[in-house]
Amino acid sequence: MQLNTILNCMPIVPSPYKAKGIFKNGHFATIYSAKLRPIPSLIQTRERLELSDGDFVDIDWSYNIAKNEATKKVAVLLHGLEGNAQRVYMKGQANVLIKNGWDVAGMNHRGCSGEENRLYLSYNSGRTEDLAELINHLLTHKNYEEITLIGFSLGGNVLLKYLGEQKEVPKQIKAGVAISTPLYLRGALEQLVKTENVVYSQTFINDLKKKYKRKMNQFPNAMNADELKKIQNLLDFDNLYTAKAHGFEDAYDYYEKSSSLQYLPNIKIPVLILNAENDSFLSSECYPYDIAENHKNIHLEVPKSGGHVGFHVSNNVYYSERRTLDFIEKISRDE
Repeated sequence: MQLNTILNCMPIVPSPYKAKGIFKNGHFATIYSAKLRPIPSLIQTRERLELSDGDFVDIDWSYNIAKNEATKKVAVLLHGLEGNAQRVYMKGQANVLIKNGWDVAGMNHRGCSGEENRLYLSYNSGRTEDLAELINHLLTHKNYEEITLIGFSLGGNVLLKYLGEQKEVPKQIKAGVAISTPLYLRGALEQLVKTENVVYSQTFINDLKKKYKRKMNQFPNAMNADELKKIQNLLDFDNLYTAKAHGFEDAYDYYEKSSSLQYLPNIKIPVLILNAENDSFLSSECYPYDIAENHKNIHLEVPKSGGHVGFHVSNNVYYSERRTLDFIEKISRDE
């Protein structure tokens, strides 16, 4: 099927992506793409954005190499849980964009850039305030006429929630792309604690416990070793840190209020949600066919394969990276 035909099959988009060989296995695609895919070479320049609450986020910039003149287009990239702007999927996407006329702002969530953030709170799946401040920074201090938002996993949930909770989205924001996104956080948690996902959940909890320990040194009155010992899984972490630090009653209150699924009907610009059918991180609620069928702006593509951020075609370019470019450039042309 030709790409222009696919792009016109809205809002539920038939996917041409077909994984080859062992990449049809979702777990292999996920693990290979996160741990074994060679990291693309990418020049990044860091900018520190001071936030209104006294904290900061670091933005890793990469610039358009397709033209000699400055571009008017920028893509904001948002990474997943305990990731950063140096992750292979962030650099892979950035490489495709800068070669096609875009600047890229890779946003590191608080505490994810290699330096601990200053405050007790950090980031979570529904915290959109930092993204809003970055967008305001782009609008007031940069000269961009077109902004697109691209998020992976947790970052996808953040951008969809941001777009859906705004009464008015800045006119410069033209499109969004959410890849391998847990739209329903409680369902995603219940998936991750299943036996088949123990490798992923254990990796996440090990990283989060290290983060808790580092922050405990900063905030000994709010965090302690006894609580650290109680953290055995992701639910424990969200109960003992995420919910408490960010003003939620408990983990389930956090999941309910932060899930982007409930905000999709309010989105006013075109977005692409690319979630693989064999993504073991995602529950059935993370495939919003009913919303997409009745919403002109929600474009849902569900390939049979791809795992979690694992849409392998070659080590150089993944299907998700090219698909993202095609989607946002079509929106740009149609403006």
